[in-house]
Amino acid sequence: MENAGGSFRIKRIYDDPADDDGCRVLVDRLWPRGVTKERAGLELWLKDIAPSPPLRQEFAHMQERFADFRAQYEDELENNPAVEQLLDLAARHKRVTLLYAAKDPEVNHARVPLEFLQDRSS
Repeated sequence: MENAGGSFRIKRIYDDPADDDGCRVLVDRLWPRGVTKERAGLELWLKDIAPSPPLRQEFAHMQERFADFRAQYEDELENNPAVEQLLDLAARHKRVTLLYAAKDPEVNHARVPLEFLQDRSS
């Protein structure tokens, strides 16, 4: 989704950086294992956009918990100032890539702010 600035997408941090990633932002609260800062190629590590530790632990990347997790995480995002930081980045960059370490490309926490931000930036 495009806005007056850029678009958002998600990508595993273990995938190689690409020229079309634009502004790379890590959205995990914990640093991913085995990734050096050089390899990550980040513009920003935005821990504050990640789900709260209790919510992250309750979800535990279990697909059957994702719907409940999404609803609770969206509630957290509603009052999270880090959302505004990401919208500001999108206004200045053609693309903002939200990076995550989870193995599942469909059931992971980064999908929630991606869709949340797309809704607010369109």
